[in-house]
Amino acid sequence: MNAAPFTPNQCCAIVEEFDPGGDGLARKSRELTIQLLRHTNAPFSRDQFAPGHITCTALVLHPSESKVLFMYHHRLNRWLLPGGHVETNDPSLAAAAAREAVEETTVTIDNGTRALLAGIDVHGIPPKRDEPFHLHHDLIWRFRAAADEIAVTDEAPRVMWAGNCDWDRLEVAESIRNSIRRVR
Repeated sequence: MNAAPFTPNQCCAIVEEFDPGGDGLARKSRELTIQLLRHTNAPFSRDQFAPGHITCTALVLHPSESKVLFMYHHRLNRWLLPGGHVETNDPSLAAAAAREAVEETTVTIDNGTRALLAGIDVHGIPPKRDEPFHLHHDLIWRFRAAADEIAVTDEAPRVMWAGNCDWDRLEVAESIRNSIRRVR
């Protein structure tokens, strides 16, 4: 049973339309995600550990500056884009990413800007409690913020708008850098 009101076939069509260009990491992640969607029973379920499940991330552009919203992930101890698991009440995959951004950083998303699939990144998640090591097949959605106000939350003890000059200091992953470059 799916954990969302959309089907794996609908999601597969979105992923198949994504053009990674010369980004080999995104191309490989795109193919792995298509296989997940075509050959597993519950690709949106956070309880499907082999071969993993779909997650959604928000690449939120600052409303007026050339910056992107980042949060310090409390468990992984690194700077990431806000995002997380698909919930049963999410009306779309992009909506899942937007919901996570709002929950984690209190950002206000500009509803007048259409969400765009900016990247796909399959990456490993370390084991915790009752969860084994597994893969997140992460769909990275581009949004624009309506305002620059953000705040820390329990899930994001630090948040910031970061420009390209901050990427090395924050140790931003290449997949995130490539996704940002695709939408600028």
